[in-house]
Amino acid sequence: MKILLSIKPQYVEKIISGEKKYEFRKKEFKRKNIDTIVVYSSGNIRKLVGEIKFKTILSDTPSLLWQKTHARSGMTKESFMRYYKNKDIAYAIVIDAFHPYKTYMDLDDKYPGVKPPQSYRYIDEADL
Repeated sequence: MKILLSIKPQYVEKIISGEKKYEFRKKEFKRKNIDTIVVYSSGNIRKLVGEIKFKTILSDTPSLLWQKTHARSGMTKESFMRYYKNKDIAYAIVIDAFHPYKTYMDLDDKYPGVKPPQSYRYIDEADL
């Protein structure tokens, strides 16, 4: 199953370049059968840019997760800690591979009627 994630453009660029190998989230996905993330670049881009393949999601306290992931986090410690302020658990999607689309596309062209998610949205292509 696929999931649609909204990611800020500056982090999308770092995922594309390979600098960022973790995508951080405040909540764990409820469904466990997710294998592909469809990346929606938010901000001024507002396009689908590609897909991430991943195998696992790490979870730990923010401090311990930062220790494990900081070298390939694509962000500063200050930004990381601000993101997880007042959170007991932090989640990191371990990016296995990023597959860019040949051309960026409008969300409505690929998934008619689907709105950009605040965080994430499950994509069941059989329903579209």
